[in-house]
Amino acid sequence: MEKDDEIGVVRLDPESEFLYSKQATTGNEWELFKENVKPIKRGRNVTLLNHALKSHSDSQLKKSLLHTRRRLIEAIDEYKGDDPLHPWLECIKWVQEAFPPGGDCSGLVVIYEQCVRTFWHEDRYKNDLRYLKVWLEYAENCADAEIIYNFLEANKIGQAHSIFFISYALHMESKNKIRTANEVFNRGMSRDAQPIEKLKAAYKKFLARSMGRPKATDEDSKENSSLVRSFGTVLARGESRTQTTESSDFPRKKLKQDRAHGTPLAIYKDTKADVSLVYQPELSKTDTKSWNVLGARAERNKENNAIPTKWTSNKIPQRAVPRTGGATASACIEIFVDEECAESNKYGSDSGKSSTLQLRDEEGHDLKKKTELLRENPLRNFPPDCLPR
Repeated sequence: MEKDDEIGVVRLDPESEFLYSKQATTGNEWELFKENVKPIKRGRNVTLLNHALKSHSDSQLKKSLLHTRRRLIEAIDEYKGDDPLHPWLECIKWVQEAFPPGGDCSGLVVIYEQCVRTFWHEDRYKNDLRYLKVWLEYAENCADAEIIYNFLEANKIGQAHSIFFISYALHMESKNKIRTANEVFNRGMSRDAQPIEKLKAAYKKFLARSMGRPKATDEDSKENSSLVRSFGTVLARGESRTQTTESSDFPRKKLKQDRAHGTPLAIYKDTKADVSLVYQPELSKTDTKSWNVLGARAERNKENNAIPTKWTSNKIPQRAVPRTGGATASACIEIFVDEECAESNKYGSDSGKSSTLQLRDEEGHDLKKKTELLRENPLRNFPPDCLPR
């Protein structure tokens, strides 16, 4: 009995046993930094995840991750195979694993942009599902993905897959553009996007959500449903609230009808203005007519009587500052060049290759700045003639 009790105490559930077996090699960083990990659909490698999380406190491990990323980017340029998209996908997958938070310093958004910009004009990748998924992941990291969906539809990229129309419609639904989302679903079903069963199932769920939304009512129904009364008025005994609402809404409805027919607005005139003066015998005639004459310009400009003169008697004291050095003839002024204007002129295949080489040396602030610019304008490096109008 004692032996069985001891075995019962030591025995663990399968999940705890697996974590306990991996703790010696990978550590428990996942338990300490789990709130900083961005979830992905395919899951994560526990060993690589713990190494990536441990790099926050280990500088050598962080340098090794940056070195590995640089080596993967070099492998993209050195690839000579038949599928140039494959090394891009391997680099993106590794960066997602090695940088769990997915922040600006990971360079993931920059790699997304360079990947889609490299192959957007090649016909063999227009209906490639792998290439379309890179576009969709890039859209999820941008401030407004609608411009990306318009670009894909204008250039006929991914139009044979139902995942494009589902993502596009769900994005428009999140922006409360229900009619546009419905048109996107219908456009995908008319083009027979595959798999069509997945698209129809998503459209049925969309219709169910749309039917559950509160329907918009007219302005007249909103006004009739709300109680309108003057502040401080008291309902009489036996008087219903509906009667008060109808009586208060009658002038408003009449005003709407007058505006609809184009009748001019009536200007109010106070007919009792002259009668009020009769009931004020204490005021003299000079007091009542004091404002009939505004007076001359000199009387109105009493505060501007001072004549301006030259300030010749006052002198501003100046400090004698010694000059450290004068301007030499060989000194030249550096011309400022805006980075956005300089980068907008570099596009196409040549710019895509050079931009990957630039990513090797970009760390920290420069990479974060470029990521923020791409989040705001994801198509900033594309040629203007390919953008949707």
